[in-house]
Amino acid sequence: MTVPALPAAATAPSPMGKGTLSRQLVLRTTALVALVTVGLSLFTALAIFQILQNQLDEQLQAAASRPPWRTGTGSGTGGTGGAGPVDPSGAGLIRMDLINGTWWLNLPDGVTKEAAADLVSAATARPSTVTVEGAGLYRVILAEGGDSTRLVGLPYSAVTGPMTNVLVMAGLLTSGAILISYVAARRVVEQSLRPLTRLAATATQVSNLPLESGEGHVPIRVAPGDANPASEVGRVGLAFNHMLDNVEHALAARHQSETKVRQFVADASHELRNPLASIRGYAELTRRGSEELPEDAAHALGRIEAESERMSALVQDLLLLARLDSEPTLDIRPTDLTEIVLNAVSDARAASPEHSWTLDLPDEPVTALADAHGLHQVVANLLANARTHTPAGTRVQTALRAEDGWAVISVTDNGPGVPPEIQGSVFERFTRADVSRVRKAGGSSTGLGLAIVSAVVHAHGGQVALESEPGRTTFSLRVPLA
Repeated sequence: MTVPALPAAATAPSPMGKGTLSRQLVLRTTALVALVTVGLSLFTALAIFQILQNQLDEQLQAAASRPPWRTGTGSGTGGTGGAGPVDPSGAGLIRMDLINGTWWLNLPDGVTKEAAADLVSAATARPSTVTVEGAGLYRVILAEGGDSTRLVGLPYSAVTGPMTNVLVMAGLLTSGAILISYVAARRVVEQSLRPLTRLAATATQVSNLPLESGEGHVPIRVAPGDANPASEVGRVGLAFNHMLDNVEHALAARHQSETKVRQFVADASHELRNPLASIRGYAELTRRGSEELPEDAAHALGRIEAESERMSALVQDLLLLARLDSEPTLDIRPTDLTEIVLNAVSDARAASPEHSWTLDLPDEPVTALADAHGLHQVVANLLANARTHTPAGTRVQTALRAEDGWAVISVTDNGPGVPPEIQGSVFERFTRADVSRVRKAGGSSTGLGLAIVSAVVHAHGGQVALESEPGRTTFSLRVPLA
């Protein structure tokens, strides 16, 4: 059975292809770096935010501890007096002093007295953040001491401004760190996994070697540098080389055993030719030398002749397969396949007139690089297979065509079909389809006809195939066009 070659995508995968180990390592490493970097940036930003807010609160406490810089008599308890001058302790400062029942106000531009009055109810003894209409966020505190009450507020932009810059910078640095980590991780992972990539390439080369026949020599090994047991990949490479050594030894032993068997079959077949010829000759001589033979003796002689002829055909097939296994000696030359097909079908029609033999030939001759005698035997074997394993009246069509640089010969019948369980081994030696393909009465089959078809066609560098279902069976072969 021929093992299909690996697809191109499997032999040369992209280092960052979907599902590859490189991709997983790079993405996981980058994700880990991104998680750490983002976490560190958030922690740093939170720490800076806390520092800036504490600094603002300290300034707020300091401003609240200073005595009022302008006092006066208000218009009544709880009334509001005039605005004092701007406090030089900070731009945008809000300060409200309650002195003798009168609020003295220091308000920056944009803050109305009504908005300042609302701060009194919102402020507490601890610094808090509130929204001041017309001025935005403020950090305010309400301080009470002695016979005075004061409310002090500073713009929260002293915190939000620097924090915006910090967050922007942290975002840029985090993005840069993630990008750099991705590039660096990809480079490091690709370099680290190069031995594994070379090991996979070696395994792919071995998997594409034609090991089903021949001596089974495996010339490919993992390089010594990639078979160092000090690393995990090196241990895999070392084990792979050891496995290849075992495979090579097993294939060599198999080839040696097959060679002995083939040699024995060839020798035995060659030695059987003469005794079989003698048996046939003596049987024919006995039949002719005796004018009258008892009926049982005449029947026995007929059976001897028939079986010796069958054994002679088997020996010839075995000798042919032995020659094809060792050194196929084919006379490859441009050959007109139309003539070969016509002659083979004509012979089949004469051998079995009860079958319906039809031809489907192209208008132009089809010339292929083939051995005329070998290819004639191939077509004759396919027709004999259809004749032997289908009932009388079966329609057998032989077609010839040229297709994509190949000469294609197909033999199709409408018989019972080949059982599915043996379709995969139908071209192997001594495979028979007697279970469902009806054998013609008196016919004989050695189980080697289709094996010879496969061996001869493959010796031409061609291909054989079978498609079968009840009511339609097609055997096809391809040989290179001339």
